[in-house]
Amino acid sequence: MNTVTDYLKNSYINYPDRVACIDDEKTLTYKELYELSDVVASNLIDKITVGTPIPLIMKKSCDALVILWGIIKAGGCYCVIDAMQPKVRIESIINTLNSKYVIAKSDSAKKLENLSCEIISPESLFENNGTKATSVVHIDTDPLYIMFTSGSTGVPKGVIVNHRSVIDFIDQFTTLFGFSCEDVIGNQAPWDFDVSVKDIFSAARVGAAIRLIPKKYFSLPVDLVTLLDKDKVTTLTWAVSALVILSSRGALEKLAPKYINKILFSGEVMPVKQYNIWRGFYPDALFVNVYGPTEITCNCTYHIVEGIYPEDSVIPAGKAFPNERVFLLSDDDKLISKDEKNTEGEICVSGTAVVIGYYNNPEETNKRFVQNPLNKLYPEIIYRTGDLAYYDENEDLVYTSRKDFQIKHMGHRIELSEIDRCINRNENVNMSCTIFHDEKIIAFVEGNIEEKALVAEMRKILPVFMIPSEFRFVESMPFNNNGKIDRKALALLLSE
Repeated sequence: MNTVTDYLKNSYINYPDRVACIDDEKTLTYKELYELSDVVASNLIDKITVGTPIPLIMKKSCDALVILWGIIKAGGCYCVIDAMQPKVRIESIINTLNSKYVIAKSDSAKKLENLSCEIISPESLFENNGTKATSVVHIDTDPLYIMFTSGSTGVPKGVIVNHRSVIDFIDQFTTLFGFSCEDVIGNQAPWDFDVSVKDIFSAARVGAAIRLIPKKYFSLPVDLVTLLDKDKVTTLTWAVSALVILSSRGALEKLAPKYINKILFSGEVMPVKQYNIWRGFYPDALFVNVYGPTEITCNCTYHIVEGIYPEDSVIPAGKAFPNERVFLLSDDDKLISKDEKNTEGEICVSGTAVVIGYYNNPEETNKRFVQNPLNKLYPEIIYRTGDLAYYDENEDLVYTSRKDFQIKHMGHRIELSEIDRCINRNENVNMSCTIFHDEKIIAFVEGNIEEKALVAEMRKILPVFMIPSEFRFVESMPFNNNGKIDRKALALLLSE
């Protein structure tokens, strides 16, 4: 298998009449998805050479999925852009891609008016031009998609991922966790976030249906669980924050969707209290904590979570997926062995999962995709994640924090995530996020508890120098487009 189009072709052959995609307005079978994406490919193929980035500015929908597959079939490399992003950021992304064409609806035209690229309307791609797309000759290292992450310089970085990396990961992912054609995958993640890759390509590989869930439902928890139940969703591959919305706001108590049998979470550390709520409603379901940044093709480690966890424990990031090498390096680039329990180091990854690099950005690529310092004999590129972890007694990796979330305060080195874990233990707290601002530790807390009571609890666990000097209580946490708590938005609240 050289490209992910083989996934779609196999499901088209084996399951032509099975549902491939569901949105609020329509349903497509695999036969319809395959044949319509052929039409889209025939309208794009004269505009694309292999690996050409094609930005797609469009809400996720069955039609958008058809276009995404059409771009791939035509030899292109898709890049989904959220239309709600600021105009300056959209321009920066399209300029980085040096795109000649952008697929976008007319309501996005204002954000593209300063660009010289040609705008292709989605509707025009569905017009049958009477020709079939010539078969594009791919090799497995051809680019498949580009996803932009925030850059430390303020300029977004485009992570470019090839077909082989996705095939290598998705084959393992769907096999390990028992995905099948009987599944209905509830797609929470926006398509400019790599969690969506697991939904889109897992479904195509096994012939499962993908139920596209609009963002609005995550502000309406009762409507969300009703949708999951109505459409018989079996599988949630969600950001932690999305799961917490349901468990912390009582939605599962009103209706626990009865078809769910797999719950896989990532993006942030799952608060044990919230996991235990989910486990209480789904005692027989498969729960998996998966970890990994976009630069290593979705995930590099996993941990199958069983039973109820003690509230003072941490759910591990786990062990490496097959065909991925995950290891820890010390500050002086020495290997931390699995025998060195509780010794913190930076998570590094090598193998097919490591992506090509950053698009049109050799300087940033060379900073993070580097020669393995443990190997002096031949070229071996690794990705330095910037994440910190240690090995526990079971030789599982336990994520602690980002390197840039480590602070020095009152002469002490402090992990902000440790403060959050302490706060989240309280039964009256839904979630928290601690930041370091103007030399002060400030905790933002969502929940129903008084500061005095919370501090009293924390003093039983943390030293005085780790107790936040300020607490801000919020009605609900702000989340960024990737479903993670938006730390920048929290910092802005301090100036109000």
